[in-house]
Amino acid sequence: MVIKSNLSGNRTRKPVSIFVALGLCCCFYLLGTWQKSGFGKGDSIAREITKRTDCNVFTNLNFETHHNDVEITEPPEQKIEVFEPCDVKYTDYTPCQEQDRAMTFPRENMIYRERHCPSDDEKLRCLVPAPKGYKTPFPWPKSRDYAYYANVPYKHLTVEKAVQNWVQFKGDVFKFPGGGTMFPQGADAYIDELASVIPIADGSVRTALDTGCGVASWGAYLLKRNVLAMSFAPRDNHEAQVQFALERGVPAVIGVLGTIRLPYPSRAFDMAQCSRCLIPWTANEGIYLMEVDRVLRPGGYWILSGPPINWKMYYQTWKRSKKELQAEQRRIEELAEQLCWEKKYEKGDLAIWRKKVNDRSCQRKSAPICHSKDADDVWYEKMEMCITPFPKAASSNEVAGEELKKFPARLNAVPPRVAKGSVPGVTADIYDEDNKIWRKHVSSYKRLNKLIGSTRYRNVMDMNAGLGGFAAALESPKLWVMNVVPNIAKNTLGIVYERGLIGIYHDWCEGFSTYPRTYDLIHASGLFSLYKGKCKFEDILLEMDRVLRPEGTILLRDEVDTMNEVRKIAGGMRWDIKLVDHEDGPLVPEKILVGVKQYWVGSSGNSTSDM
Repeated sequence: MVIKSNLSGNRTRKPVSIFVALGLCCCFYLLGTWQKSGFGKGDSIAREITKRTDCNVFTNLNFETHHNDVEITEPPEQKIEVFEPCDVKYTDYTPCQEQDRAMTFPRENMIYRERHCPSDDEKLRCLVPAPKGYKTPFPWPKSRDYAYYANVPYKHLTVEKAVQNWVQFKGDVFKFPGGGTMFPQGADAYIDELASVIPIADGSVRTALDTGCGVASWGAYLLKRNVLAMSFAPRDNHEAQVQFALERGVPAVIGVLGTIRLPYPSRAFDMAQCSRCLIPWTANEGIYLMEVDRVLRPGGYWILSGPPINWKMYYQTWKRSKKELQAEQRRIEELAEQLCWEKKYEKGDLAIWRKKVNDRSCQRKSAPICHSKDADDVWYEKMEMCITPFPKAASSNEVAGEELKKFPARLNAVPPRVAKGSVPGVTADIYDEDNKIWRKHVSSYKRLNKLIGSTRYRNVMDMNAGLGGFAAALESPKLWVMNVVPNIAKNTLGIVYERGLIGIYHDWCEGFSTYPRTYDLIHASGLFSLYKGKCKFEDILLEMDRVLRPEGTILLRDEVDTMNEVRKIAGGMRWDIKLVDHEDGPLVPEKILVGVKQYWVGSSGNSTSDM
C-alpha cells in the first residue's frame, strides 16, 4: 500500500515538471533573441573582443613537435617606432670604449682604457650602419687567414707590425700569416714548443686566456687543437686589433688589465699567456699576476714570452738597462713563488710556469690572502692586492676544486661546482635535465633554420647562458659560442667554464665590449623577462643590432606577453621577423622570435642608408 501511494504522487508531479522546463526554455530563447538584436551589452562586448583576438580553430591537433606562426594584432592607436640609421661616423661605435670619453679619465693604471659607458640620455638610439662595400666574412677556416678590407678598413697594423707578420694588405683583402711579435716562425711553431711542456694534445687543456692578444693569432691557431682561447686587448692606437680577431672568427673582447677585475670567474682557464703584451706584471705589488692567478685553474699554466725573458739578448733593442730587466725577472720569480707557481721551462724568449694543484706544498712568505667570500663576484669590482685562496684539498695530490675530465668528456660530465653544490639551486639532476631540454631546443632551432650548425654562423652569442646548455648542444669546430651570464642572473659562469666552454659576465643595460658586426647568430632565452623593469627593451635590442652582422640571425625565447612587446619594438628595426610557437605546441606560453637582419650600408654625408 505504501508503494502504491508513492507512485501515484509521482504521476501527479510529472506534468508540472514538464511545464516548468518548457517555460524556462522559452524564457532563455526570448532573452537570447533580445541580446542578439543589439540591445544587450554583454554580447556586443563579446563580439568586439572576438574581433580583436586572433582565434585559430585547429582541426588537426597533434602532439608532435611543430611550429606555427603566431599572428599579433596591434590595436589601431599603437604605432610602431621606426629607428633611423646613425650617422656613418658611428660605423665602428663601441659605446663603453669610445676614445673621446676615454680621454677624460685618468691614464694611471690604464683607467682610461677600462669600460666607461654613456648615461641613459647619452645613448645612441639609432641603427649603426655597416661601411660601404661590406661583405659577409669568409667562412671558417678561410676566415682565419683572410678578411675583406671593406669590413675593417684600417691599415695601421700592416705598417707598424709589418716585420712581425701580424697582418698584410693585398688587393681588397687582409692576409693573416699567423705571425706575432714573439713567434716570428708562426703561431703553429710557437704552439708546438708550448706543447712540448703543456699537455695540449690530450684534452687536458681546453680553455685559455690571451692577455693583450693583438689580432689573436695564438687563439686562431689553438682552435684546430680543440682549445678555446678568450682573447682581449684594449681599443688603443693599435687600430681594430680585436675587430680583426672577430672578423677572422676568433673569440675576443675589448678589455684591459687596469683596476677592475677581469669579467671571468675564478679557476676558469687551463692556460694563460702574455706574448709581449706589455702588461707591467711587477707593478702595484704584483696585482696583475694575482688577478691572472685568480682566473687560472689549479694545475694550470702561465706563459710569458717577451720582456723581461731573454733580457740578456734584447736589452738594447728594448732600450732598457740590464740591471732593470734582471730585477724585473727576479721580482716575477718571487711573485710566482708566492702564488704557488712552479717554473717548468725557460728557453730563448719563452718561460712557462705551472700553478700547483693545491696549496699544501706552498712555501708562502707572508703572502696577503684575500678574505672575500666570493671570488666570482667581479662585475665592476676593484682588484685587490691579495691572493685568491685555493679551495680546500684533503691530500697533497688532490686537485683543489676537483680535477676536471679531459675534453670532450668534460662537456657533459657533471661539473665540480654542481657536484659540490657550490651554486645554490643547481643539482646534478637539474643539470642533466637542462642538457636534455637544450638538445631538444637546438634540434628545433635547426628545423627552423637549416643553416644553424653550418659554416654560415661562426661567431655565436648566448645572451643569457645559464648552465651553457645551448652552447653544449651546438658544440662543433665550425663555430664557437660566447656564453654571457648577466650580472643580475644566477652566477653560473664557473659551471660554463668547467664544461670547457668560454664566456663573460655582462650587464645588458650597457653596451657589450665588442665592435659592431661581430656576431653571426645571437640567442637569448628568458633575457627580456630578466631585464623587465631594469632598463628599456629598445636599448637591449639596439645593442643586439649593433653587434649583429648584416644578414645575421636572432633567436629569442620568452613568455608570450614579453615576446609581443619585443616584437613590437623589433618591428621598427631593419629585421625580417616572425613569432612562432614553442616546439611543444601553441598551448605552451613560451614563444620564439626569429629574426634576420637586413643587408644595408651607410651613405656618406648624411644619416640615410642604401638598402
